[in-house]
Amino acid sequence: MPDSVLLNKEIFQQWLLAGLKPEAVEEELRAKEFNAESIQANLKEYKRLVQAKRNFNGFILMGVGAFLGFISCVLAILNPVPEWHNFFLFGLTSIAVLMVFAGLYKVFE
Repeated sequence: MPDSVLLNKEIFQQWLLAGLKPEAVEEELRAKEFNAESIQANLKEYKRLVQAKRNFNGFILMGVGAFLGFISCVLAILNPVPEWHNFFLFGLTSIAVLMVFAGLYKVFE
């Protein structure tokens, strides 16, 4: 098995669900006696999958935050319940901005 390349999606999904760090993945591959090229190829693919997952979660957060910001803007303009105007204008907008920035952080980190 030392000369083979793993690159198995089920194994990568198990590692992702376990939340393993790249160092732990590297140690696991070394324990299975993979060669250096195989270890590097698997680590590269694992890091790519971890980053893709973070990007997906970041874009979801940005989308939900943008939608919430749009809704808060419309509700503040329409003013359907005058007692809640400040909540729509300041509360929902603040939550929306925080969600968008959290998404941006996940994408650009």
